[in-house]
Amino acid sequence: MAIPASLQNGLKLPVIAAPMFLVSGPDLVVECCNAGVIGTFPSLNQRTTEGYREWLHEIKGRLNPDAAAFGVNHIVHPTNPRLMADMMVSVEEKVPLIITSLGAVRDVVDAVHGYGGVVFHDIANVRHARKAAQAGVDGLILVANGAGGHAGVVNPFALVEEVRGFFDGTIILSGCLSTGRDVAAGTMMGADFAYMGTRFISTTESQAQPEYKQMIVEAGASDITYTPAVSGIPANFLTPSLVANGIDPKTLPEHKLDMADEAKAWKTVWSAGQGAGAVHDVLPAGALVRRLQDEYSQACDKFYKNRH
Repeated sequence: MAIPASLQNGLKLPVIAAPMFLVSGPDLVVECCNAGVIGTFPSLNQRTTEGYREWLHEIKGRLNPDAAAFGVNHIVHPTNPRLMADMMVSVEEKVPLIITSLGAVRDVVDAVHGYGGVVFHDIANVRHARKAAQAGVDGLILVANGAGGHAGVVNPFALVEEVRGFFDGTIILSGCLSTGRDVAAGTMMGADFAYMGTRFISTTESQAQPEYKQMIVEAGASDITYTPAVSGIPANFLTPSLVANGIDPKTLPEHKLDMADEAKAWKTVWSAGQGAGAVHDVLPAGALVRRLQDEYSQACDKFYKNRH
């Protein structure tokens, strides 16, 4: 496995709870890390850079000595006016894991490496994977077909195999991973980490509205719509939430990326991946991680038992 040494401490399961816009906060991050998986959040979930720093202090103060590492997502895009200020805070506070989106920049990577941090970058196709690899990132998050949020359309088997052909760093697989069995399958096909978002929305500590969590519990893969109409970038959304906001999934409008508009839209138009069909309850993050561990162990045991 190609998991950086700095991320191995306290890690009980190769899972990263994805940084979800408006959903991930200190409570979810802390509970995930203390349970033994990597918890993350977008810096933009705090309204100000100073508020972002306060969240970092809160998280650090609540982590157990044997907790797994935590990470922060930065949007590396011209429409994010806070990038430089938030990055300065990340460097000063020495955030263990930085996840970059919508742009892989060598200067950002060098800044994180300067204090011993790790950079993972999310990609949806091989062209973006090559550009990120050239920027010197430590890991690539392969956002495959069916993932929640800004998702790709490439089959995970094809994406992992092709990227592994030119990238020897950490590979993190995203897309419809909801159970410990899914985590085991991802590692067996060549990924080092499973990247799970939708499953962690329906947890007690998630900042999502109760109605949002319940909609995921009731949804299946057929209840997900893939469209650029909400944010300007193709993403997967819960069809009932589109309908509730007067958006007809059959006649979706065009939309250009705008961070301010996106923040307003995502409060009422809710995202989820096709893996929602495997989510059947809302429970504490710690209990979820323990369930994932049991399912992962059982899947691995079954695999090796069948081989011998």
